[in-house]
Amino acid sequence: MVSPVPVGPREEGINRRVVVNSIDDVVIESVPEAGPAAGEVRIRGTVVGICGSDTHAACGRHPFIDLPYRPGHEVIGIVDAVGDGVDESWIGTRVVVEPNLACGHCTQCTAGRYNICRELLVLGCQTPGGLADSFTVAADRVIALNPELDDDHAVLIEPLATPIHAVRRAAEAVGDLRDRPVVVIGAGPIGLFVLSALRHAGAKVVVADLLASKRERAERLGAAGTFDPTAADAVESALAVLGGPAAVVIDCVSRESSVAQAIDLVDKGGAIMIVGVAAGATPVRLDLIQDRELALIGNLMYVREDYTAAIDLLASGAVPIDEFITARFDFEQSAEAFTASADAENVKVVVSLS
Repeated sequence: MVSPVPVGPREEGINRRVVVNSIDDVVIESVPEAGPAAGEVRIRGTVVGICGSDTHAACGRHPFIDLPYRPGHEVIGIVDAVGDGVDESWIGTRVVVEPNLACGHCTQCTAGRYNICRELLVLGCQTPGGLADSFTVAADRVIALNPELDDDHAVLIEPLATPIHAVRRAAEAVGDLRDRPVVVIGAGPIGLFVLSALRHAGAKVVVADLLASKRERAERLGAAGTFDPTAADAVESALAVLGGPAAVVIDCVSRESSVAQAIDLVDKGGAIMIVGVAAGATPVRLDLIQDRELALIGNLMYVREDYTAAIDLLASGAVPIDEFITARFDFEQSAEAFTASADAENVKVVVSLS
């Protein structure tokens, strides 16, 4: 068992948690602290990341998160209580939460694809999350952390797991990505994590983004080249760096323009991975998808093997956290954290709860 980590004081019996009414209306409410039900653990959070999905939801642009909501799905913490049926040795253990809450009995769950459970809920999206003094979650949703992986690295596990899942599925579609040309559209947090996962897989990666600062960050993280997707010669310049069409394009923006550009960039028989959350219905050139025999593949979250792969990649030191964590706030500054998350110059905003 991991040794207990000291946490700060709290008001007995009261749980403070963040409520997002809009990007300009983020407040802290106080509710009675809940004990864990059977099969659950209660966690005192230590650090929480603000996800791009959190920002989209706060701005009213997420199709699957309704306002108001109680955020916190990128969360690291310490188990401080357990429910019936849970081994008490978990108490004091530092953990990361895998926030996808699946039913466990639908056809997708029984096939091991619980990330697309028919009844899927996500902690901190459809249920109250971890941006709080404490929260409860099923014990099978937590993973004990090695003390050598500090909180700054550990809080990146969840956002890295989705790109790892996307890269794994891309390789299943087109084969080994080593030395293969790949384009990533969007150099926000997820796009940069996709770049890291692709680099680990040995791919040759070109990254597109509107902002020069984000393109420069992508180059520091190992992109073979970058381009402005709105430039007149965007496709031609990308293909020139890659030496031809891409085997895979990973779209972390998911707008009509980005999907159209992905179709222009990908080779016949290639794959387009949709990783970004589209704001709504998006027109797609099905004639070209059919004619070029392209695979258009959706990508949602992750399963446990992607989480463990993310832990291993972070533990290896291959992901420079200083390039990802660009703003830090205390719990009482959660409103400011959400404002900062909407600043395109920030990559990952984190909130400290301890």
